[in-house]
Amino acid sequence: MAPLQYFKKLKAKHPDAIILFRRGDYYESYNEDALELDRITKCGLNVEATHVWSRFIHSELDWRLPKLIRAGKRIAIADAV
Repeated sequence: MAPLQYFKKLKAKHPDAIILFRRGDYYESYNEDALELDRITKCGLNVEATHVWSRFIHSELDWRLPKLIRAGKRIAIADAV
């Protein structure tokens, strides 16, 4: 399954959470989750023809995750399988 399809499947199960999707050395988020991630942690946005996405290197999770939690966000972390 492609990463964006997997993300959408997880988002349907957890619509109230920001999904952080681990891919290799990075955590990625898509669409509305990417917008929230960038708004809160300033990690930057990338725009594709069909979606918006944001990512940060896995070693930054230690300081980005507390910012998201302090902002009142529910987080779900997924790993590509």
